[in-house]
Amino acid sequence: MMLYIVRHGETEWNRQHKVQGHTDIPLNDYGRHLARETAEGMKDIRIDLGYTSPLLRAKETAQIIMGDRKAELIEDKRIQEIGFGRYEGICSGGKDQTPESIEFNRFFTDTGNYTAPEDGETVAQLYERTGAFLDEMRSRDDLAEKNILVSTHGAAMTALLNRIKGNLSVEHFWKDEVPPNCSVTLVEIKNGKAEIKKEGMIFYKEKVKKWKTV
Repeated sequence: MMLYIVRHGETEWNRQHKVQGHTDIPLNDYGRHLARETAEGMKDIRIDLGYTSPLLRAKETAQIIMGDRKAELIEDKRIQEIGFGRYEGICSGGKDQTPESIEFNRFFTDTGNYTAPEDGETVAQLYERTGAFLDEMRSRDDLAEKNILVSTHGAAMTALLNRIKGNLSVEHFWKDEVPPNCSVTLVEIKNGKAEIKKEGMIFYKEKVKKWKTV
């Protein structure tokens, strides 16, 4: 089994440094452009099945990449973004940064000391549900010869890849930084074991900039 794990394209909230989480924000025009460029780069890859977060930004990214392929696209909440509760909608960086963002930004700058709000999720909970998705993929003998698209989000994708790398540390969650929008990581699952073959593939021409919280 080959998993093509992709982070969704850009949204207006990405551009404005607003916290998204479970808030259902669609792609912006630039995000659709990135998804189309990624689709062009993957056009010769056979995709037999797709899994996507139910959130619009991931689902639309998957639909654009899938294109005219007749493969089924399955929504799965286990790979949707971490929930940030009351932090969702605040501006976490730039000139419009809100005072509350100081607490929130620990999620990126000091993850071990980040405290999830009561209506949000912890990193441990994110690891648990994304891990359950990965465990299912490892156990699906019926999908052993399939190429599968997995459309997800920055933190959810990081949780999946960290688990494959054997890193379940909350403190070092962002050791390898935030995956860029529409970056693709190729994971092979063989005999129940997952291995990263290529990480952070970019199919568009724009220069990738590192994500910053300030």
